[in-house]
Amino acid sequence: MKLYILLGFCFFTCSLLGQRTITIHGSVLDLQNNEPIELVSVYANEFSIETSTSQEGKYELIIPAGKATKIQFRRTGYKAATYQLPVLAEGTRYELNISLAPVESNLEVIITAQRVEDAGMVREKVEALKLLPSTTGNLESILPHIALGTSSGTGGELTSQYNVRGGNYDENLVYVNDFEIYRPLLVRTGNQEGLSLPNIDLIRDLSFSSGSFEAKYGDKMSSVLDVRYKLPDSLRASFSASLLGATGHVEGSLPLGKDSYRRWRYLVGVRYKTNKYLLGSLDVKGEYSPSFADYQVYTTYDLSKDWQIALLANLNKNKYDFIPESSVIATGLINFALQLSTDFEGAESDLFINGMTGLSLSFVPDRKRNPLFLKFLMSGYKSLERENLDIIGSYRLSQIETSLNNPDAGEELALLGSGIQQSYSRNLLQTNIVNAEIKGGIELQSSNSRSNFIQAGLKLGYEDVTDRIHEWERLDSAGYSLPLDPDVLALQYSLNSNRDLQSLRYSGYIQNTFTKQYSRQREIRITGGVRSQYWDVNQEFLISPRFQFTWTPSAHKGFKLATGWYMQPGFYKELRRPDGTVNTDLKAQKSFQVLAGYSADFGPEARNGRKYKFIMEAYYKSLWDLVSYEVDNVRIRYAGENNSSGYLAGLDMRINGELVPGAESWINLSFLRAREKIDGIQHLKRDVGEAEGSPVADVPRPTDQFMTLNVFFQDYLPDNENFRVHVATSIGTGLPFGIKDNNTIYRNTYRYKPYHRVDIGFSTRLWAKAWKKDKPHSFLAVTRDSWISLEIFNLLQVRNEASRTWVKTIFKSQYAIPNYLSSRRLNIKVRFEF
Repeated sequence: MKLYILLGFCFFTCSLLGQRTITIHGSVLDLQNNEPIELVSVYANEFSIETSTSQEGKYELIIPAGKATKIQFRRTGYKAATYQLPVLAEGTRYELNISLAPVESNLEVIITAQRVEDAGMVREKVEALKLLPSTTGNLESILPHIALGTSSGTGGELTSQYNVRGGNYDENLVYVNDFEIYRPLLVRTGNQEGLSLPNIDLIRDLSFSSGSFEAKYGDKMSSVLDVRYKLPDSLRASFSASLLGATGHVEGSLPLGKDSYRRWRYLVGVRYKTNKYLLGSLDVKGEYSPSFADYQVYTTYDLSKDWQIALLANLNKNKYDFIPESSVIATGLINFALQLSTDFEGAESDLFINGMTGLSLSFVPDRKRNPLFLKFLMSGYKSLERENLDIIGSYRLSQIETSLNNPDAGEELALLGSGIQQSYSRNLLQTNIVNAEIKGGIELQSSNSRSNFIQAGLKLGYEDVTDRIHEWERLDSAGYSLPLDPDVLALQYSLNSNRDLQSLRYSGYIQNTFTKQYSRQREIRITGGVRSQYWDVNQEFLISPRFQFTWTPSAHKGFKLATGWYMQPGFYKELRRPDGTVNTDLKAQKSFQVLAGYSADFGPEARNGRKYKFIMEAYYKSLWDLVSYEVDNVRIRYAGENNSSGYLAGLDMRINGELVPGAESWINLSFLRAREKIDGIQHLKRDVGEAEGSPVADVPRPTDQFMTLNVFFQDYLPDNENFRVHVATSIGTGLPFGIKDNNTIYRNTYRYKPYHRVDIGFSTRLWAKAWKKDKPHSFLAVTRDSWISLEIFNLLQVRNEASRTWVKTIFKSQYAIPNYLSSRRLNIKVRFEF
C-alpha cells in the first residue's frame, strides 16, 4: 500500500525524458451512461500499431515520434471514431479521451484531446466517488475532498452543508440540469439534515467553481455546483444498502415512432436514509428516530433532431423525532476539568417536506447548419418546514478530580452551578418559488483558430414565504430565573414572527467567450460578461460585471485571471432580525473579487501512463454591505441589517492523480483569513490575564479557518484491483466563536478545538461481468458489478466539537461546554449494478 505517499507532496516528482517515441493514452467511455468500454480496438494507421482497452476502458499506445497519423477507435455495437493526431515531439504524452455512441443512437462521438482544465474549476466523473465512505449519503459531503477551498464548518461529518473560501452555507449556488436548487431554512443541527436533491446514482458528471465564476451563473458570492444527470441509452439499474440507509435507481431508453432519433429516456431514483445508528454515539442519550426519504424522476423526449423536452421531479421528506434522556459531558485540562450532567424531559419532532418540478425545452441543432441554441425552463419549488420542540434540561455543573493517582478521579470536587434550561419552539415556514427562464447562445467561428461564443439569459422569479415562528428559552439557575428581574419573569431568549412576504425577482445576463487557438495545445480564452438583477422588496437594481482570462501555453500548463463584482440579494432568512421583525430595506451583500490561478500536469509518465494535476489559486475579496451573523452548529442567525464590512484572502492548492491506474486520489490544502468589522463598534481584544481589552481594526468572521487539509486516497492490492481501500482525511484549525448574547465588542474571541477526522473503507468486488464465462451459474451473474464494503467512521476516535453550550450561574459567570460530534462507528455496505 502507498498510504504514506499522502503525507507529502514530493511523491509527484518523476518525469519522462529522452524518449524517441510518443505515448497516446486515455479512456473510452459509453456516451450515454459514462461506463468504461473494454476491448475497443485502438489503431494507429501510419504505423500499423494496435492495442485495446482494458476492463476499465483504459488504453496506452506507444508510437514513433515526429510523424502525424490517424488514430481509429472501433468496437462492435458502437460508432467508429477517427482522430487526426498532429506531429508531436519525442517523449510527449498525449491524452486522448473518447466517448463512443451506440450504433442505434442519434448521438455523435465526443473526442477530447489533452488540454489543461480551467485553473480551479473542478470537473469530475462521479463513478469513482460512489465507494467513498460517507456519513450523510449526499454528494455535497464529498466536495471538501475534491474541491478547492471547501470545508464542512462546525457541522462536521453530520452535515452536507459546506463553506467555500470564507463564505457561509447560504452563499453557494447549486444547479441540476440548469434548474436552481434550494435548501430548507429552519435546519439547526446536522442531526436534522436529510437528503439533498443531487442523487449520485443519476449524475453523469459535476462541475464546481470555488469563486469568481462567469456571469451566466447566479447572484451569490461564494461558489457554484453544476450537476448534470445522465442521458441513458440502455436499461441499467443499481441498488445499495448499509446500516445508514439504502438507495436504488433504474435508467433506460426506448425508441418511440419510426424515426430513429425519437427516443424516450428516463432516470428514476429512490433513497432512504436513517442516521439513528450514527446519532447513538453522541453524548446526549435518548431515543433518536430520524427518517429521510427522497424520490426523483428525470425524463427526456426527443421531439425531433433539434428539439428535446425534459422533466425533473423531486419529492423529499425528512422527519426527525427525538426524546432525550440524559447527557454527561466532561471538558478541561489535567489541572482543571468540568463536567456538565443533564437530565431531560420532553421531546422534539421536526418535519421538512420539499418538492420541486422543472420542465425544460431545448433547441440544439447541428452547429454546421445552425450555430444557435436555446433553452426554455420553468420550475416550481415548494417546502413545508415544521419544528416542534419542548425540552426541559435539569443541569448540574461541577468541577471534577483530574489526578489519575487519586482514587476519586472523575468524582465531583465542587458544585459550580445547577439549574433548569427549557427550550420551546413551535415554528412553521412555508416557501413557494416559481421561476421562468430563457437562455441561449450562438457560436460565431471567424476562422479555424478564432471563435466567439455569445450567451444570454433572462429569468423571472416569484417567491411567497409564510413565516410563523414562536420560540423561546428559559434559564433558571439556583432557583433564580436569568436574566434576574425581581418584578418580571424574563426569558433568556425569545423570537416571534408572523409574516407573509411575496416578491418578484428579475435577472439577466450576457457574456461572450473569445477563443484564440494557436495549436491543439495552445490557446487563449477571454470571457467577459455582466449580470443584472432587480428585487421589488428593496427596489435595488444591481449590475455585476465579471471577467475571466485563461492562457494555455502548452498541453501541461494553464494560467487564469478572474475578477468581478458579486452581489447577493437577501432571501427571507437574511431579512429577519433577531426580534422577529423583517427588514424590507435590506440591501444586497456585495463583494469585489480578484483571483489568479496556475495549473500544471506532471508526474511519472514513463511506463505506467499516469499523470498528476496541480492547481493553485490565490484570491482576495473585498466585502461591504454585509449582514453579520452567528453560527450555532449549522444554524445561521442573521442580524437583519447591513451592519458590517470585511475582506477574505487565501491560497488554495490541489494535487490529484492516479497513484495506481484506475484509482484517483486528491489532496486539497487551503489557507484563509476572513475578517470583518461591525459598523459603529470599536472591537476589543483581551488576552488571558488582561482586565481591559485593546482596540483592534477587525475581528474574525465566523468562517475564519486558517488552514484546512482534505485528502481522499484510493489504492488496491498489487495485481488485484478487486480489493480496494478508500481513505478520507479532514484536518482543520479551529473556527471562532463568541459569548452567546454578547458577541459584539469582544467578537469571536474564542476558537473551537482543531477538527481532525479519518474515515476508511475497504471494498471487495464480489462480481464483475467479465467473470461470467468462468462462473456462469453464480447467483450474482444477474449483476454487472457487485461490491461489499466495510467502513470505519472516525477511525481515530477523535472528539470533534460541533458547538458550545453556555452555562450561566447566579453569579453571572459563564462556562462554555462543548457539544461533540459522532464517535467511531462501523458500517457495512453492499452495492449491486445491473
